[in-house]
Amino acid sequence: MGAEGSERWVRVAAQAADAKLGSDTLVLDVGDVLAITDHFVITSGANTRQVRTLTEEIEAKVFEADGPKPVAVEGLDDLRWVLLDYGSFVVHVFLDETRRYYELERLWADVPRLEWRPAGEVVAGE
Repeated sequence: MGAEGSERWVRVAAQAADAKLGSDTLVLDVGDVLAITDHFVITSGANTRQVRTLTEEIEAKVFEADGPKPVAVEGLDDLRWVLLDYGSFVVHVFLDETRRYYELERLWADVPRLEWRPAGEVVAGE
């Protein structure tokens, strides 16, 4: 999987989360400090039903964009922290309270953030 394709799928994942009202969706570029993956997509939902919806939407939209299926999925049993591992990127879908507890953004505060455009946002000239 090339870096260009991976970065496109990361943006698709973030946009999919945004479209289903994921809270504070962000993309961290962890590739320079973490050897096992290039990006983290982090989002959260207000309740377990929304966490499941976010997870399903992200997986579906990445696949529709000719992206891969996750090589591993963890956390579907309690829906407090679902991890979709795509190899070159990892999507973390948290329950809001679980996200506040683990504070991944604080742990990775020194890595760059990848800009992504929220779903439906129009850029001048397009």
